[in-house]
Amino acid sequence: MQYKPFNSDISLSTLGMGNMRLPVQRLGTKIDRTKAQEIIDYAMENGVNYYDTAYIYHFGESEKFLGEALKKYPRETYHLATKYYMMATKNYKKVFEEQLRRLQTNYIDFYLIHCVTDVTWKRYMNSGCIEYFLEQKEKGRIKYLGFSSHAGVTALSAFADYTKWDFAQIQLNYFDWFYGNTRKEYKALEERGLPIIVMEPVRGGKLASLNKEAEKLLKEAHPDWSIASWALRFVKSLPQVQVVLSGMSALSQIQDNVATFKEEGGLTEKDKEILLQACELFHGQFKVPCTACRYCCGECPKGIQIPDYLDIYNAYKAGELGALKRLEQVNSKGTPADCIGCGKCQNHCPQSIKIPGIMKELAQELRRA
Repeated sequence: MQYKPFNSDISLSTLGMGNMRLPVQRLGTKIDRTKAQEIIDYAMENGVNYYDTAYIYHFGESEKFLGEALKKYPRETYHLATKYYMMATKNYKKVFEEQLRRLQTNYIDFYLIHCVTDVTWKRYMNSGCIEYFLEQKEKGRIKYLGFSSHAGVTALSAFADYTKWDFAQIQLNYFDWFYGNTRKEYKALEERGLPIIVMEPVRGGKLASLNKEAEKLLKEAHPDWSIASWALRFVKSLPQVQVVLSGMSALSQIQDNVATFKEEGGLTEKDKEILLQACELFHGQFKVPCTACRYCCGECPKGIQIPDYLDIYNAYKAGELGALKRLEQVNSKGTPADCIGCGKCQNHCPQSIKIPGIMKELAQELRRA
């Protein structure tokens, strides 16, 4: 496992374990604790020492599971990261105490203000929560304080300048680097000397499976590399990156990722040229930038599994034959036709996707089919 010094006291594994996409029981949303424990144990055995979760992941079960899964290991052998999300509750003091209980610890190593956006950044600054968490840091109950951002460069920069943060977390992957604003966000944090924790390096799994033309190009260049490993190699080659989080839901995924992070270096300039060529071959797959974080699902009054439908929408817009036929196969209480356009989903979407409009379009297409 590769490590990077975070400061003079600790080094962090370059691969971090994300706990937003743990394996779930068949036809359900509850964490499959046996399979998830196998993943955690493999991570620990192979030197992963950074474990990221949040108050809302798996509807609150992720923190509880992680606290139980890691309690058999000495506390000093791993670093816990979790987050406060204002859109879930405004009672940050209560949330913090509950998180300590869930994680079965008396301190959090890396604590984050969760999902800073162009809408929420000022709300966080005016809420008093940042000052409260700074107080907890002084008391030793938080070791390092940072934030995770889905904001544009202007809001990101303003929030980064609000106080002396220890680190920042952003969505960073080669697709957003080539086609989005990620490069500018990275530069803003680099200029401020903030270590970067990377989320969505494989864009919610979207960069693990491309179209045939793009995969053929990458496989010809490096037959032994998985498609997902291209994304991880790109991100870990950036010097300001401290930890690359991967939300692993199967043992095979962490085995592949651990193998990738055993190797030194990332991509050559030639590799990056090939990757850009691959991007040009498949970028039409991403009509909407959903990463399947499922923040949108928790408050949907109709129980619509929105990311599953957005995945089909992308396939449909990319011209996949028969994509709409998959709409009837989604395991969801509600369907696009049930959407009432309340907008609760959109309020929680880090990618600012106009979900109600897409649900309406899918419902219309299904009626025509």
